[in-house]
Amino acid sequence: MAITLKGDQKISTVLPTKSKALKINLNAHIYGTFAEIGAGQETVRNFFRAGGASGTIAKAMSAYDKDFSDAIYGIEDDGRYVTEARLKKMLKHEMDLIEERLDRQKHPDKLFFSYANTVATINFTKKFKGHGWVGIRFQLDPLEDYNEIVLHLRFKETDARLQQETLGILGVNLVYGAFYMNDNPKELVKSFYDNIDHDKLEIDMINFSGPRFMYVDNRLMSLQLVKNGMTNAVMFGPDGNNLLPAQVLYKKNILALRGSFRPVTKVNMDMFERSKDLFFAENKVSPEKTQVIFEITLSNLRAEGEINERDFLDRAELLCSLGQNVMITNFQEYFKLVEYFSEFTKERMGLAMGVYNLIQIFDEKYYRHLSGGILEAFGKLFFKDLKVYMYPYKDEESGEFITSENLKVHPRMKELYKFFKTNGRLVDIKDVNTDILHIFSRTVLKMIKDGEPGWEDMLPEGVSEMIKNNRLFGFSRRKVQ
Repeated sequence: MAITLKGDQKISTVLPTKSKALKINLNAHIYGTFAEIGAGQETVRNFFRAGGASGTIAKAMSAYDKDFSDAIYGIEDDGRYVTEARLKKMLKHEMDLIEERLDRQKHPDKLFFSYANTVATINFTKKFKGHGWVGIRFQLDPLEDYNEIVLHLRFKETDARLQQETLGILGVNLVYGAFYMNDNPKELVKSFYDNIDHDKLEIDMINFSGPRFMYVDNRLMSLQLVKNGMTNAVMFGPDGNNLLPAQVLYKKNILALRGSFRPVTKVNMDMFERSKDLFFAENKVSPEKTQVIFEITLSNLRAEGEINERDFLDRAELLCSLGQNVMITNFQEYFKLVEYFSEFTKERMGLAMGVYNLIQIFDEKYYRHLSGGILEAFGKLFFKDLKVYMYPYKDEESGEFITSENLKVHPRMKELYKFFKTNGRLVDIKDVNTDILHIFSRTVLKMIKDGEPGWEDMLPEGVSEMIKNNRLFGFSRRKVQ
């Protein structure tokens, strides 16, 4: 990204792909290899065309034949080639060769790199649009250890040649960004789409590692992908590293809990435990083939205007500490979430939610943009093998427990509600801990910020200590009375 001045304003202008490749080529210090499998050598082609490539490219190769590829990089345990493990083997192998074949005394100032991609473009029937792994291993100081950027992409174009061209541009953006934008990872991520339309490509996972990125939180980079419209859903695990949703959800039963988790409370965990027991009791469900997800929507993160990244990381920190996989999505409506899950599995799905969220599902105003209205949404929602697990609500004034039996929906929705309840798609979560039903995240959050006592008892074990020790959600010991 280049910055030009016009009067007192700064105007961002995107460098053409050729200009980026040429700038890399003309840098006498940058030197490395390109290994591309599955879609030709589209990235390195841009560097050859730009001119001056002899100062940048030590080697370019494409081990397209599987036997050759296995002989060079080894055989994967799962026998697949388009995987993250394969990409990382390629990056390490090629970098090891550079170190082995190029004398450091002869090249004391060279910044070595290895770029690699392993992809599958659209198939002949055009039912599978293709996907791939792209990465770069590089150094920014000859005496420093290597940094690494790895990402996963899904093609949206329906022509193999166009997909190859898009991959080549992305590769140039990645190499350029690694060397010239590494001090600003957020802008580096945005630059992946320089000279690429968003409707051509989806990037749904990225991980940064190495000495220059030791302070980069990959969960925050994951959020950038959704925030910038690069993908509709991202996922990260308890260790804070980003996960590929397609890989985690493939052929799995899925139980999802949507919430603000600001912070995660005893109610959230009780809902999780009770709904999980009900889900595992289903005939078709086994714990070994089940993935449980704590999901936060982008609209929830934007509830107070612009996304507060510190607040997001506070929520993520607590959920990860509890050993949970977290998903951030751009799906405000539940049926879109279910459709997304259906891309990866045909197994049973479950949604655990409270009364308020269930009422929203039966509110027609959320489906006015659909030609078929709420009936179209419900057709998409319950066409799949799905069950909704409803957590009860205690009315503070009357003391009444609201369940599916006495829940009041709009008069026009009564028959629709009755239909799905009698068909066993809606299940009450019973045997809940009634002593905690008064706990709400928003109440706990206010108590933390105001320094009011007693909020610790509303949270799962260990969570309050973590909030205090890491000063999450605006906690300050000075406010505690």
